[in-house]
Amino acid sequence: MKHCKSALSAAILTGLAMSASVHAQDARQQATELDTVVVTGIRGSMERSLDTKREADARLEVVTAEDVGKLPAHNVADTLQRLPGVNISSSSADEGGFDEADRVSLRGTSPSLTQTLINGHSVGSADWFVLSQGNNVGRSVSYTLLPSELVSSVEVHKSSQAKLPEGGTTGSVNIVTRKPLQFPDTVTAEASLGVVNSEQADSTDPQLSALFNYRNPEGTFGVLVQAFSQKRELRREAQEIPGGFFQIGEDDPVAATNPDLVGVWAPGLLGSTLFEQTRERKGGLVDIQFKPSDDLTLGLSGFRSDMDADNYNRNFMLWGGSFARAQAPDPGYVVRDGVLAQASYTGEPGRDYAVYDMIYREASAKTSYVTLDVDWRVSDNLDARFPAGPPSGEGSTDRQYIAEVTLANGGGASWTRHGASSPLDWSVGGDTSPAGVTSFGTWGNQQVTAKDDEDWFTADFSRYFSDGALSSIDFGLRYADHSREALSPEGATPGDIWSTLQDGATAPYPGGFADGVGGNFPRNLWYFTPGALRQAIVGNSTWLAGDDGPTGRHNYGAEWKVDEKNLAAYVQANFKGDGWSGNIGLRYVGVDQDILSYQSVSDLANADVTSLFAQGPGPGCGWACPVWGGWKIINTSNSHSRLLPSANLRFTLSEDLVFRFAASQTQTLPDYSALGASSWGSDLNKTGGGGNPNLKPVVSTNFDANLEWYFMPRGLLSLGAYSMNLKDYVAFGTETRQLFSELTNQLEDYLVSVPINSDGKVTGVEVAYEQPIGANFGISANYTWADGSTSHTWADGSNNLVGTSKNTYNVGAWFENEVFGARVGYTHRSAFLIGLSGANPYYQDDFGTLSAALSYRFNDNLSFTLDALNLNDPDIKYYQSASIPTAFYSNGRQYYFNVRLKY
Repeated sequence: MKHCKSALSAAILTGLAMSASVHAQDARQQATELDTVVVTGIRGSMERSLDTKREADARLEVVTAEDVGKLPAHNVADTLQRLPGVNISSSSADEGGFDEADRVSLRGTSPSLTQTLINGHSVGSADWFVLSQGNNVGRSVSYTLLPSELVSSVEVHKSSQAKLPEGGTTGSVNIVTRKPLQFPDTVTAEASLGVVNSEQADSTDPQLSALFNYRNPEGTFGVLVQAFSQKRELRREAQEIPGGFFQIGEDDPVAATNPDLVGVWAPGLLGSTLFEQTRERKGGLVDIQFKPSDDLTLGLSGFRSDMDADNYNRNFMLWGGSFARAQAPDPGYVVRDGVLAQASYTGEPGRDYAVYDMIYREASAKTSYVTLDVDWRVSDNLDARFPAGPPSGEGSTDRQYIAEVTLANGGGASWTRHGASSPLDWSVGGDTSPAGVTSFGTWGNQQVTAKDDEDWFTADFSRYFSDGALSSIDFGLRYADHSREALSPEGATPGDIWSTLQDGATAPYPGGFADGVGGNFPRNLWYFTPGALRQAIVGNSTWLAGDDGPTGRHNYGAEWKVDEKNLAAYVQANFKGDGWSGNIGLRYVGVDQDILSYQSVSDLANADVTSLFAQGPGPGCGWACPVWGGWKIINTSNSHSRLLPSANLRFTLSEDLVFRFAASQTQTLPDYSALGASSWGSDLNKTGGGGNPNLKPVVSTNFDANLEWYFMPRGLLSLGAYSMNLKDYVAFGTETRQLFSELTNQLEDYLVSVPINSDGKVTGVEVAYEQPIGANFGISANYTWADGSTSHTWADGSNNLVGTSKNTYNVGAWFENEVFGARVGYTHRSAFLIGLSGANPYYQDDFGTLSAALSYRFNDNLSFTLDALNLNDPDIKYYQSASIPTAFYSNGRQYYFNVRLKY
């Protein structure tokens, strides 16, 4: 680490020394010249993006609004996935793979190390999935709430600058929205009317967006209004192995009869999984600008995006964790690579071989912000800007209607594994119809809500110089008060739900279910309809009047809160000379954290809070018993302060050749749930997770070098290398903790994953190529190689860094004339570690998507587009090791047709 700091200091001092002998140009004039570039179409937008990239002092990738309009992109993450060094993923926790990009990460790291901003300020984060609302909450942003129609441009900063808000270890993504005074005409109106067809869901749904902008002729007042309403049906078909495989222990009963099975891995659960969801995203943006004088511009903007995301997940599962520890497999079983690869179990009376979860959730997510901005030209050589605002986000699962039943009593079971890249063949015997249900359970009244709020203020100043090497100095400060909390109140006490539900309406799995997944496992299945679940649970539960105090109870094991107060101050000197430019700066960051979490205790008399109803525990109390036991309140306070240096140098080696070098230190705070999450567990496999409030921030020492050859208009060939040394990187270990079991109403041992500080590093190479090839055609390609590792050793013996794909590449081609346009692109990323599923590491396998876009311009006011996503109908595969699979998902293709109107 000392060597890295010395190298970083030397790089910054070198930049200062080189600045002494050159002359500067007016930075304000340069910015004005860049702002006046007006381009249209695929070719024009590529040229604008390359011009901005070329002139920037720091490492920057840019996507312009015309790119968003032409690409097959329906949220901002889809837009970014074609850039070098950018990876996307479709989930944030353990919800599995979907057909829409949800998270963005940079340079082979996890999404939590990438900061996302809108117009330079933070975004209120929100998620629809219940685990991302509670016990798996990162610092990344859900892009499913950010439609691409809002974007003017997107900037991907791959090197740090002192003037940029801290928080992105590997870089930051800044989404720039349109501003009313930027429009050239007095009145501008646009609308997009369309539909989306989701092939697998067999559904066609509306997609609407509109924009209206007024700018007075004097250019002193403008108002922009944008609105969107977009609905889409999803259906995902899968084989899932929740929690992965478990190891048979020497204390398990089967060890006495089959000692050769000790230490062998076996599936805890094997699922035939059907997930359906309706996503309905609505919202808009209002932006007002007033310019009372040439030197003063006032701005007020507000944005909101709400998404209803009700979903129904059905998972019929072979319950290996229930019988494989106790019952000996039939003779002829096969152990291969330490895995019980093939086994059959003769049915034993009284033993259940299947468990079936049916979970319907009323879920939603929303994000919003209001920003006030004062832009003041104090004098000819001093600018000041004072933005402030309160972004907020909320993810909520208001009600869960859940039935968990056991089946296949005495029926036996079998499975055959075919490696990590293929589904298992499995089956269970016995009665698997509703009449074969042997037990019923529900926890469907629990609510989960995540709240994310911040109040922030920034004062930014720029002092310009007309002589010498120093062209300008940027300086300022920022203050933010941020709160993130998870709440889990119990909404009702259930009564005799099963008597009603067992006669409720049922429906079959769809025809052709999981044909795209392959494998031989149960498909001809039934499920209770959402209406039947809702009716049985609501009609046979006592819904509580309040969430707190004597009329309610909380699952404190799913509750926590992190408060952070952040003060930052910076100074950045910008230099420009004959054939070179750059900047050097320091940013001070001071953070105070207050963390609230809960610890499970067995002695209710010594508990700070209990999950009880007013009548308290006692014989025969039923659901008034302490279902989640007693809890001690744990309060932790931390303070972190640091100086973060940065330097960026740009050299024009020749008319078409640019070389860049950057060095910096960056700081990223650990995930909110890594700090705050209380210990939680799953009774099905006795695994769980928990937080660690004593985690240190991740501090990264970064170096970046890049050579760019602009060999023709809209032509680029670039080669770059980077390295990141991650001190106090957050990994996950495991330990045994005592948690309260809903099944036994007492403390039990659970194997819990716990975040710990480790160290990590990433080195990588990026290659990018773009070129028009004549006759209105063009091609593009890029490749990123990343090598990431951590000093932490995972349970599988590896030292992998979360999020590192060794290889990522994009290839594309386009055609455009005055009437027609077409674009096709293929994106591929190799396997990477996602995190822990239960106590086991799990990975996403190699994954690639093919997309295409067609456009027809009827005239200046009317055009048509057809976008196709996931044309190759990819399966998303997860695995625990080279021998053990975890999940196989099929989502199908999507087709978007839009009519675009302009005035």
